[in-house]
Order: sequence, then structure tokens, then C-alpha cells
Amino acid sequence: MTLSGTNTYIIAAPGADTAVIVDPGFATGAAEHADAVSKVLGGRAVDAILITHHHLDHTGALPTFLKRFDAPVRAADEHWCRDALPLVNGEVLTGGGTRIRAVATPGHTSDSMSFFIPADNAAPHPGGTVLTGDTILGEGTTMLDYPDGTLAQYFESLATLAALEGAGRQVAVLPAHGPTLASVARTAQEYREHRLERVDQVSELITGQPPILTPVDWESVVVHDLSMRLYPNLPDVVRGPAMKTLAATLDYVLHNSKD
Repeated sequence: MTLSGTNTYIIAAPGADTAVIVDPGFATGAAEHADAVSKVLGGRAVDAILITHHHLDHTGALPTFLKRFDAPVRAADEHWCRDALPLVNGEVLTGGGTRIRAVATPGHTSDSMSFFIPADNAAPHPGGTVLTGDTILGEGTTMLDYPDGTLAQYFESLATLAALEGAGRQVAVLPAHGPTLASVARTAQEYREHRLERVDQVSELITGQPPILTPVDWESVVVHDLSMRLYPNLPDVVRGPAMKTLAATLDYVLHNSKD
């Protein structure tokens, strides 16, 4: 589910004597990971630790990082904040000698936050870079942690990320899992098209079926049946996440299919 693991990013402008850390990562191996981060910091003080969202493959190492780097922690969800206020959509943070814009991108989870760095604009991405957490991955597509995350939110977030690019600008994606991608707008469009294909598939599968009158439950018989019909050979380890995403898609079909 995490591809090659969770990417921890260190943000610092050339010559800066401070830095910002994004996503500490897993609890397992946290001490060794903090050692590796410390080497990359190269003696820089840490202005802040930023969290893209609450999943434990991003936050599990936070206690270790707090002890090691003694920095305030900021996230959209106040539960994860330490000595700092929750992040606000559109807020511009200063740290590591540069400016970082917090961009709310819910859908994968309700508290998903991306971080846009316009000044990271060296070729081949003259529009800067954006750290997308799990909203956009370096490979494949992400799951929607329904009901916390919804497909309606996710479509809005993809549009928000695509809008970071403009005429003559190309914004690279720095995902929490997998390699860097060249264009956030192009990838967001690919993600949108993929989700719309799933919307059409689910709409077709439930056509002529009895109406679903109760709230969608990702563990329901209906969702399990849909997952088996769409993904008959899916390994059990990813069946649960796939069912959550299907539940999000079904909810969207039932309530937003005319949008």
C-alpha cells in the first residue's frame, strides 16, 4: 500500500540554516529514519514539522522526531499539532528560508493537506513543486478512506491542485509514496478520468438493482459484491482499501451523479 515506503521531505532554500520536515513516517524504524533525516539536515535547525494527513505511515514516527528535533508540529487536524495552531487552507508558512503555501486537499482523508513551494522553480518545473501527501501518488492511484474521505471532496481537490499550474508554468508533484511526477495538472486530469471511469462502472453495475436507501457502509454486502465483480482477483491485503474507495464511489453515484 505504501509502494517503496513513505517519503519524508526536507525543505530548505540554498544556504538556509534552518529547514522544514514533512511527514516523519512509520513508527517502525523511526530512530534509524530520524538518523538519516538528521544527516540530510546537516546541522540545520528545524523550523517546523508538517503533516500531510493523519495515517500512521505518515505520523507514526512523530514522537521520535519530536524528541530528536524539538520543533512545533502543524497539521490540519489539531490532534497532531504540537505547540502550534492547525493549518489553514491558503496559509503561507515561512520556514527553511522559503515560503510554503498550505493547500487543503481532502478526499483521501478529510484532513489531507498539500504544500506548494513556488520558489522551487528550477527547470524542468518552472512553476514550482507541490507535496501532495497521498492525494496524488507517484505510481498508480490513491484510495479514498471513506467515510472520512469522499469522492466529491476528491474531485474538488484534484481541481485545486491542477489550478496551481498556469500558462508557461509546470508544477512537479512530490508525492508521499513513489517517484516525482512532472506535472500536477496532467496527473490530476488522469486521476479525474480514472475516477469517472469507476463512477460509470458502478452506475452500470447498480442499474436495475433495488434502490439503496440506507447510508453506504464500506463493509456492506453491496460494496463487497461490487468489489468482487470489479476486482475478482484482487489480493486480500488490498481488498479492504478497495472496498472503501468503492463505497466512496457508490456514495458519489447515489448523491452526485448528475454533477
